[in-house]
Amino acid sequence: MTKNAFSTKGVTKVYGEGRSAVHALRGVDLDIPEGEIVVLLGPSGSGKSTLLNIIGGLDRATDGDAFFQDQNLSDMSDRQLTMYRRDHVGFVFQFYNLMPSLTARENVELVTEIARDPMDPDEALAMVGLRERVDHFPAQLSGGEQQRVAIARAVAKNPTVLFCDEPTGALDSQTGRAVLNVLKDVNEKLGATVLIVTHAASQAAMADRVIHFADGGIREVIVNDKKLTPEEIEW
Repeated sequence: MTKNAFSTKGVTKVYGEGRSAVHALRGVDLDIPEGEIVVLLGPSGSGKSTLLNIIGGLDRATDGDAFFQDQNLSDMSDRQLTMYRRDHVGFVFQFYNLMPSLTARENVELVTEIARDPMDPDEALAMVGLRERVDHFPAQLSGGEQQRVAIARAVAKNPTVLFCDEPTGALDSQTGRAVLNVLKDVNEKLGATVLIVTHAASQAAMADRVIHFADGGIREVIVNDKKLTPEEIEW
């Protein structure tokens, strides 16, 4: 029986109080099996990034429980959440957040110096197709190459799960497909559970599971019997 990487029970998130309160999540119940590529799909403000931040240990639910495997994230102290993020989670965002004064290798080394069981930085960069660019600075790299450095930095931790928030949002179709191929490789070669938040519906075709968000809740969950490759996705 497949284990769940994550499960949530009645998770809510409210920002503010009284009449100005914003209900970002409204009682979300969800199971995400280990080892899948999962796309969280929905318009801006639908709750998908809020949920990602909660199960990624970056934010706390207002109410309800969020579990990583059998650990209740909602019961963890700030220090325990920091350890959880350090030991298990890799993050990739739409904006690359690279240090401009450091080379590609040095940007990846920032993470490997604190990780519990890191990959060699050069190995991580080779995995994303940047073997020849390890000594280049971000300003010497294209947007797609910078995003791949950001992915290499995340996967160099050997994460159990990889969270990607709009990872292709700033990229053209060719570069975006290259980045999606890297995420597919991370899932297949490292066995990491990969969660991709996007509003680009076409990318759902490469996922094992697609979770549709609307108005702070889950509208439907679709399991793909036949996945497409990134090359087959219409952009």
